[in-house]
Amino acid sequence: MLNTIKLKKELKKFANPEYAKILQKFFKTGKGEYGEGDIFLGIKTPIKRKIVKDYQELSLCELQKLISDKIHDFRFSALLILIAQFKTGGEKKKKEIFKLYLKSTKYINNWDLVDISAPHIVGNFLLDKPRDVLYKLAKSKNLWERRIAIVSTFFFIRNSDFIDTLKISEILLSDDHDLIYKATGWMLREVGKKDLSAEEKFLQKHCQKMPRVALRYAIERFNKRKRKVYLKKIEFF
Repeated sequence: MLNTIKLKKELKKFANPEYAKILQKFFKTGKGEYGEGDIFLGIKTPIKRKIVKDYQELSLCELQKLISDKIHDFRFSALLILIAQFKTGGEKKKKEIFKLYLKSTKYINNWDLVDISAPHIVGNFLLDKPRDVLYKLAKSKNLWERRIAIVSTFFFIRNSDFIDTLKISEILLSDDHDLIYKATGWMLREVGKKDLSAEEKFLQKHCQKMPRVALRYAIERFNKRKRKVYLKKIEFF
């Protein structure tokens, strides 16, 4: 019988303390930093992906325990399994996973956890549904819920649907966190890959109010001359 205890034991075999130290610095786990207190075992992502393939049938009850674990690697692994189950599940299963995800946002508490999962679960589920929940998340006091709101729209962008990306980006222009600036700029850049005129229309309206980091991410693929034009317009934050 598959359970999270077996999965944890198998994952722990590949723990790398030296690599864990590097990750804890990279993901800002120090006091007062955005990932404060998070614990890494130092297991490389390809290894986690390989191991979880044998645990795709874990129940949602087991996965709920795993996603709330204090160990980052275990939460990451839980999300990998939820993504796989979402892809193969029927509408009822997808709805259950979506609900579990939203109940677990306080544990999806670093940018890698958000970025690997939000488009595949939240964005995918909401593609043909009302998206009010994204606007609620975008106005949340929780940093990670705000990042989930904008990164989830990546799935819409891939389907040439930019409306919510642009609306949520507008909401987040007044945010106060670097990780939101970067995520917003990233999503605007992705819009530009699909429809450059849609991105530029947004930038022409909002670039003078945009945080510099967000604008730099958004215009990353522009030629040097065009980047300079936009950067000259911006107010310094």
